[in-house]
Amino acid sequence: MKREETRRYESFKQACFRWFLALPDDGLFSAAAGGLLALLKEELALQGAALYLFDTSRGSFYLEAAAGITPAERIGADQAEEIVVTSVGGPYMAARLFCPLSDEAPALVELSYRRNSGIDGPLLQTLRSDLSRLLRKLGALSRGTGEEKRYEQLHRFAAKIHSSMQIDDVLEEIIRTLQNVYPSFTYHLLLSHDNHVRGHLPIKPLVLDEGGGQTAALRAFLTGQVQCEETAAPRRSVLYAPIKGVQAVYGVIQIIAPHAAPFPKREMNFISLLAGTAGSALENAKLYEQSRRLVSDLQLINDTMRELNARPRLQEGIEYMVAQIRRSFGAEEVGFFLFADGRRELLPGSTPFFADAAAGRYVEWVEERRRSGNDIIFAGDVHPSVSGPFRSVMAALMQQNNEAKGVCIVLAREPYRFTFDMFKLLESLIQHSTLAFTNAILREELEKLVVTDYLTKLHTRRYLDETIQTSMKCDERGAFILIDIDNFKQINDLYGHQTGDDVLIQVAELVRAYIRDDDVAARWGGEELAVYLPNVALADAVLVARRIVEKVRRHTVPPVTVSCGISSWSPHGSKDAEQLFKQADAALYMAKETGKNCIFVHDHSQPHKV
Repeated sequence: MKREETRRYESFKQACFRWFLALPDDGLFSAAAGGLLALLKEELALQGAALYLFDTSRGSFYLEAAAGITPAERIGADQAEEIVVTSVGGPYMAARLFCPLSDEAPALVELSYRRNSGIDGPLLQTLRSDLSRLLRKLGALSRGTGEEKRYEQLHRFAAKIHSSMQIDDVLEEIIRTLQNVYPSFTYHLLLSHDNHVRGHLPIKPLVLDEGGGQTAALRAFLTGQVQCEETAAPRRSVLYAPIKGVQAVYGVIQIIAPHAAPFPKREMNFISLLAGTAGSALENAKLYEQSRRLVSDLQLINDTMRELNARPRLQEGIEYMVAQIRRSFGAEEVGFFLFADGRRELLPGSTPFFADAAAGRYVEWVEERRRSGNDIIFAGDVHPSVSGPFRSVMAALMQQNNEAKGVCIVLAREPYRFTFDMFKLLESLIQHSTLAFTNAILREELEKLVVTDYLTKLHTRRYLDETIQTSMKCDERGAFILIDIDNFKQINDLYGHQTGDDVLIQVAELVRAYIRDDDVAARWGGEELAVYLPNVALADAVLVARRIVEKVRRHTVPPVTVSCGISSWSPHGSKDAEQLFKQADAALYMAKETGKNCIFVHDHSQPHKV
């Protein structure tokens, strides 16, 4: 070297010593290299300098740091010389110094300077030798302090996430730790099953589709191995680390570097270790959350069954279940349907929407899925062909002894309002409640049989007696009509008892057709029927009896007539139920004795013909 170059180089080494002493202990290699290049440019009066590291996967050098120039992103590795000097046009020259590193692939330092700057071969040789040693030491120092800092962060990260059983805390700590270790990188969590809204975290859904643009992420998720790729525009290196537990892979950490340089192996190992620690903690948190949810679900089922068993009436039970489902699942409409004799019957207590014709499209959608043998009747966003206001649908069959007794349909307007876990819980609720509903139906049918005459389907006399007793305590008045089919024995003798039964049924149906819902029609005994009219005056009871007499005479086959005896009560009288019956019976006797097919009323202690 010439004396002037020797002096300048000695000045550079003195400045380099001062710079090295001021170098932060925990600085990154790229930042330290950038500072070294800036110092080299200033002290040697260079136009600029750049440092490239070797990418073994692509067999070329990638840019790590630069000062004063805009260098190429990559340089080919086909040079065999240690130093290559070229002219770059005009008064400028470029020298590439290939620097061997002991434990890493080679590095390349590119210097740009004026042709007459005095930089010659001996100076370049000295620079190459000294820069090689210095870069090795910088790399070792950076790795040592960086490794210590990273593993200290990893230890703190592991201690914190394993002390928490909250999924949100684990995910948040993953991002915080990555930001502390690699502050210049960009991160996303690609989660496979994330049903929670965490707006403050960089979470993306993991697209399980080769056409979804996340093939490297998908490979990381499916194989459980770290994957790397390089994006074209902008050119960036991207690493995908699977969040893997013992039982499954729960997602992928996406790490985007601010440049196109490949991730060193030690960085990939550290990130893989961090992702594995996160996967273990996330799995524990998910298992804990799942156990809590199962306990909560069991508690809900137990509470629901206890409340349901306390409601023996079917409608009360359905109303309670509807309210419970709306409260527990955020549902808007709930309908219970019973399958009977090939028909689908809407059970009372369901929300009013299912009684509307608009509900038919959803019911039919459920029926189509059921007929196709699909046991999972669940949709987060129901098919557009349904074209209704409700987007979320789930339905659970009411089954007993492997036979479908009915179905419960649940609707919500918001798409994906119901999760699959909600669907499974609904199935459990309906499965447990089906027995209670079946018992309620059987109980009500039995009660109906107890108070219903087998032949005429009218009420029994016992039920009539109880109704009149209750009415005399609560109502203001009432009327009682006793009806007898005229010449009924002749019908039996002439046509047979089967025809006689049929005539009795015809008369019972006509009586039932011409009374109110609150009125009670019963079979009194033999061919005698009775009607009790609560809160009806005697004159109105006579009108009812006239309609019955007229309709029976005109609409029975073979034609028959009836006779009626009427009595009534009011608070001003002193009648009881027994007296009411005796007076109606006396009036009926008079009607039968005076020609039949007529009406007698017992009023003012004496029967008289209407």
